[in-house]
Amino acid sequence: MSPDRPDAPDEWAGGGKSADSRGRLRVSEALAAAAREVTDPRRVPDALCTACVRLLPVSGASVSISGGRGIQMTWCASDRVAARLAELQYTMGDGPCHSALEQGAPVLAPDLTAGRDARRWPIFAHEAVGLGVSAVFSLPLGVSGAALGTLDLYCDRVGGLSEPDLRTALWVRDAVTYALMSTQPTHRGTEEATDEEVASWVEASEADHTEVYQAVGMVMVQLDADPEQALDRMRARAFVEGRTVSQVAREVLARRLRFEPEPGGDRRAGPQDDGRRDGEGRDGDRS
Repeated sequence: MSPDRPDAPDEWAGGGKSADSRGRLRVSEALAAAAREVTDPRRVPDALCTACVRLLPVSGASVSISGGRGIQMTWCASDRVAARLAELQYTMGDGPCHSALEQGAPVLAPDLTAGRDARRWPIFAHEAVGLGVSAVFSLPLGVSGAALGTLDLYCDRVGGLSEPDLRTALWVRDAVTYALMSTQPTHRGTEEATDEEVASWVEASEADHTEVYQAVGMVMVQLDADPEQALDRMRARAFVEGRTVSQVAREVLARRLRFEPEPGGDRRAGPQDDGRRDGEGRDGDRS
């Protein structure tokens, strides 16, 4: 399956003569070619992200999928910085991608080093600049107004997207949305794909997502808290230790890390709440 929609209108398929039609066709063909060049279906999402970077004047790209309750997973990333930036926004529960999901509209932050963008997400902006990121452009993915994730583009220099580049970014967003909603990866040749090959791209990336869900459930029991409170505590722990939420989730599932309510019922993160080893809690503590 290629990212271009087979039953799309003429404008998408190149039947029209407008500049927009040619632009859409160029984007569609570039992403389809990137997918066809990959022999391992599990690498197709990363190839699409890399193709996005070639189509736009940006330094890197990532796609994150929203799973509800504030839980997200990174579907693909063009490079390590893009992956870390996506995980940073998830860990902090803040940043352009969260604003794009909430608003259902593109969020453009051309200068995280100073001014309005730095003030809008002060902690995220500080951490992003520390990664070498100066600008972020987050575009919601989805159809009929329902955002299922975001395409996040970053630049290592300050500056916005020109109108033609933004238009191209939106076409890229549309193509990536279709690829994300499809369940069969691209494979070479005309032979039928094996059962293994037709496994969902998304399923291939869901391990971390599932781990976080499971860990949130355990922390809910430990704290007698709701899912949002449990996830907030895991995020706080991850941020303080310079780790990702996924890493904290694995520690919880392995029972190397547990959370305790603070005295007086205050459920905010505190040093006495975390880091207990299995069997090291007070008498009667749940595992």
